Amino acid sequence: MGQLSAITGNTPLKAAHAKILLAILAALLAIAGALAYRRHELVKAAVLRERKEYEMFLQQAEKDKQKHSSAAANEGKVWRKYIP
Repeated sequence: MGQLSAITGNTPLKAAHAKILLAILAALLAIAGALAYRRHELVKAAVLRERKEYEMFLQQAEKDKQKHSSAAANEGKVWRKYIP
């Protein structure tokens, strides 16, 4: 047995190194997953914010359109007052 371990190297040490490397890899994957999830949430929040801003813009445009339409509808009445 002594000769076999000399040929293959110190297997308990290699096993410990492999376990440590796997633990490091798992930690890095967890960090990468958390970062990816955070980015996803930030993008989702940005899209929601843009959608709300766009809806507010459309509402304001509709109000301005109604205001302009009502002013144009009353324009003939105003000009009739100034024509002798």
